[in-house]
Amino acid sequence: MFDSVLQQSMQQWLETSLGQYVLEQEQRYFDRVVTDIFGYNATQIGFSGFDFLRNNRMPFKFAFGVRDGASVYAHPHFLPIKSSSIDLVLLPHTLEFNSNPHQILREAHRVLIPEGKVIISGFNPFSLWGMRQRMAKSKTDFPWCGRFIALPRMQDWLELHNFEIVAGQFGCYVPPCTREKWLSRLRFMEAAGDRWWPIAGGVYFLQAVKHECGLHIITPRWEDSPAKRGTVVVPQIERGHRMNNLEVSTVPWREKAGGGLIENRKYGVQYSVNNRDV
Repeated sequence: MFDSVLQQSMQQWLETSLGQYVLEQEQRYFDRVVTDIFGYNATQIGFSGFDFLRNNRMPFKFAFGVRDGASVYAHPHFLPIKSSSIDLVLLPHTLEFNSNPHQILREAHRVLIPEGKVIISGFNPFSLWGMRQRMAKSKTDFPWCGRFIALPRMQDWLELHNFEIVAGQFGCYVPPCTREKWLSRLRFMEAAGDRWWPIAGGVYFLQAVKHECGLHIITPRWEDSPAKRGTVVVPQIERGHRMNNLEVSTVPWREKAGGGLIENRKYGVQYSVNNRDV
């Protein structure tokens, strides 16, 4: 995922006070959110030297990478994992330091089970950290050499790859100071920033769920048609049929001339009685 020069630059930066501050904030976030995600298999792609899955209780956990510390050496563009077999994928700053982030998202979607989760961390370009990147003298130093991805663009990418964002958070509100003295003095901004300027955090975290396009069976919508007003159910009796000396007639009584007529209100038919006085 990283070339040797970038790997060395990253390792050197993570040993500085600023790098340790970022690791501390991200480790705290991952420790909290992965605890309640259950399943069988979890994997971390990137930052393989740091265990962001240590609080997760799944029985099988793997770290993929191409540097020391990875439990499985593999390129993130082509993961040696069976499709729909992973419950959780972590991508800590994996997308912004890769030449093809869309391929990584495609692979993450492929290996995740339906409704599996992916958790992403990234540097926020619309923050003091993004300003520091634009002002950096050297574009080869970590992390200023990365391609910081704006949160709206990351949301579009996840939607493009059939992920639904379910949670998010900002962190690292302290300005990117290189001196430990100033980092300690400005620690109060961590709590204040979460309340007063939440979108200005130097790092953002996103949780997304994998969705699959499937077939939905559309059944006909059966509705009972209301009966028309005045409709009466009439028994099917042949016209002119004689039974017990009764002549059944389906002709309205006003149209039948002569003879005595009895109207049956229950069935809506009339009975003609022959040679009997009713």
